[in-house]
Amino acid sequence: MIFLLIALFTAATPAQATGYRYWSFWYQKGGAWAYASQGASTAKPADGDVEGFRFAVSEDSKDAARPRGEARFGEICGDTAAKDGSKRVALVLDFGTAKDAPKGEAPPKPRTACARIPADGTSAEALAAVAKPLRYGSDALLCAIAGYPETGCGEQVAADGTGDGERDAAPAAKDSGGGPSVGLIAGVAAVFVLGGAAVWQARRRRG
Repeated sequence: MIFLLIALFTAATPAQATGYRYWSFWYQKGGAWAYASQGASTAKPADGDVEGFRFAVSEDSKDAARPRGEARFGEICGDTAAKDGSKRVALVLDFGTAKDAPKGEAPPKPRTACARIPADGTSAEALAAVAKPLRYGSDALLCAIAGYPETGCGEQVAADGTGDGERDAAPAAKDSGGGPSVGLIAGVAAVFVLGGAAVWQARRRRG
């Protein structure tokens, strides 16, 4: 009995994790990509900065997929001369993989672009200068770059990228530490308690 319960307990698997399909925003710091702490509509890059956008399914910012490939300002904006009153921003646009694409859509190939915007311009302005059409949601969330994807905006899907773009009414509960569910633990504990009580009763009758 005890061995059966232990087998049941250890065989339990965690609930499938869920993520969101969206465009994440990045900037280069020390030659490496760092997740942007503010939105593209408020971020104001400096002349010579490199920024990136990546479309993918991610659970949160900690596991968000970074733009792929190397990106150097000189390679992207080397042919764009500096000009008073404006700044140059190198952009990396990574449309992600087929696995992360919404149903029925295929991601364009990654590309780079050099945007020239006013000296006080934002990252969103830089993006609009080189990657129209852009699409935003009612909550100002960036939904599409260069028209991709055609539909959807931050919808919840399985973390492995599967899903048809429908937003779940409520996210599936996740157990901390990747262990078995709370309900299963409670059930197993209850069985142990009942089993222990039965053994105690049997010994009492013998006595």
